[in-house]
Amino acid sequence: MLPDAHQVIQIMHEVAETLITPRFRQLKDDEIKEKSPGDFVTTVDLEAEKHLKDKLTALIPGSLVIGEEEVEANPKFLERLNGDAPVWLLDPLDGTGNFAHGRKPFVVIVAYCQDKETQMGWIHDPLTGETIWAAKRQGCWAGDKRLKLQDPPLLKDMRGSLSKSFAERIKAVKGGPQSTRRLGCVGRDYIDLALGNIDFACYSYCLKPWDHAAGVLIHSEASGHNHLIKAGRSYHPDLMPAQAVANDEVMILAPNIDTIEVITSMLTE
Repeated sequence: MLPDAHQVIQIMHEVAETLITPRFRQLKDDEIKEKSPGDFVTTVDLEAEKHLKDKLTALIPGSLVIGEEEVEANPKFLERLNGDAPVWLLDPLDGTGNFAHGRKPFVVIVAYCQDKETQMGWIHDPLTGETIWAAKRQGCWAGDKRLKLQDPPLLKDMRGSLSKSFAERIKAVKGGPQSTRRLGCVGRDYIDLALGNIDFACYSYCLKPWDHAAGVLIHSEASGHNHLIKAGRSYHPDLMPAQAVANDEVMILAPNIDTIEVITSMLTE
């Protein structure tokens, strides 16, 4: 049983309109905490996660939740991905660092998983009003428009989201892409990948499922491809953050396999 996509969108919009956007640039100092250097949480994260949890689990009786902030308190919640019950993966405020400092972008991310696979995924940008969603084997959608990636430009003209170190490596290669960015909001990257605003992206370190499960499905259903360099396979949400860190894993997303292979060679030479 899959949830109604539009009911989920309505819940995400409700969270954004009532809990998130009214607090943008209105937070008090005591409403912002630093979990670790550079990793922030706000009262808005906590309130939005609770609201999403209550509303979404009501849509599918027996479903469970893995929320970013709950896992911070109890990492064992990640084990729910290996169980039989359907699981909601929640990032109630992706781009918290931006939000906490009065910057944009930031988004709400929801994924619905079962049998260790992402079945549906949604990303909503509260400031632009854009919502992109996908269902496995049912396409990627922005409103009533089905999204499909166009043929990419020449490699040198491609635009990508990369960390500073990866960007330096790629730009140093003759003919490599020269237009790169990092917004501090993975979910916004996935929206832009699906819309064709950027052509490729590269992520490493934890690869937390609430950051990537929905976005990878959205990109895939828009005809994109992804590859885990170390594991030698496509991404699945049961990749645990600790495992990704231990393997020094790197994920590349691009419009086609050829581009992935070229970028991989640039990063690993």
